[in-house]
Amino acid sequence: MLVILTEEQILSPQKVCPTCLMADQSGSPRWHHGKLFCGHALQKSEERQATIYECQMGFRIANIQ
Repeated sequence: MLVILTEEQILSPQKVCPTCLMADQSGSPRWHHGKLFCGHALQKSEERQATIYECQMGFRIANIQ
């Protein structure tokens, strides 16, 4: 499940991504085969942590298992 992380809350991509020009036709993040194509991966600090991505709009996105 993809979530958007802010300093104070966790948001659903369905609340943020539909307004993004980089979103797919359904208004979802461009997520394919475990990679975010509308952003870039940030470095993980531990192996067990989820990879954090930064999207083109500046939000941080995590794939939570």
